[in-house]
Amino acid sequence: MPNITLSLPDDIFSIMKEHGEIKWSEVARRAILEYAKKLALLDALTKDSELTEEDIMALDEKVKEGIYNHYKRKKST
Repeated sequence: MPNITLSLPDDIFSIMKEHGEIKWSEVARRAILEYAKKLALLDALTKDSELTEEDIMALDEKVKEGIYNHYKRKKST
């Protein structure tokens, strides 16, 4: 099994040192596995997509505009 090295901020490392009973490599392994599963699902969902990067960026702007307008209306009521 391959090994990886992680760099962590000192404050997080201090917390980890205080909890030596936790198998931190297992915590990291599970987090990476969950993220990899999400990426695999995303790849499977988009593999046959004909959308271009430009199409995606246009949809992104419309979604963000809709969210902004939703909360803007909510704030004014």
